[in-house]
Amino acid sequence: MNRKDFLKKSFIGLTVLTAAGGASACLNGCSSSTAPADIDFTLDLNDSANAALRSVGGSRNVNGVIVVCSSNGSYIAVQSNCTHEGATLSWQQTNKRFYCPEHGATFAQTGSVLGGPAKSNLVSYNVTVNGTLIRVTS
Repeated sequence: MNRKDFLKKSFIGLTVLTAAGGASACLNGCSSSTAPADIDFTLDLNDSANAALRSVGGSRNVNGVIVVCSSNGSYIAVQSNCTHEGATLSWQQTNKRFYCPEHGATFAQTGSVLGGPAKSNLVSYNVTVNGTLIRVTS
């Protein structure tokens, strides 16, 4: 084998190995993200920044958490980044689910995966309501 053929075959082999390694990593969840820990914050519904939370279906991303008004006086909170590759989630009121615009992953109100490519559930947080105050804790 001459030098040119050796380099050509070596390059092809290296390319195949690199592609296989990348595909293998993605099959295992790509670059999954982690949820924020030690969450403890309060949102006041009288604050204009939280106006969306006064209506059913309204949501707000705060401190890596998406807080949603799921029904009158009821709120849910989960990590705001997709467990697949970390894109910011949105709330779809019509379908009552969290949606990742990056690759189409969907999650139930509880944070469990409804549809991939995400394989890991979202972290859910505790929500307590006291008058116009919404407290979110881990």
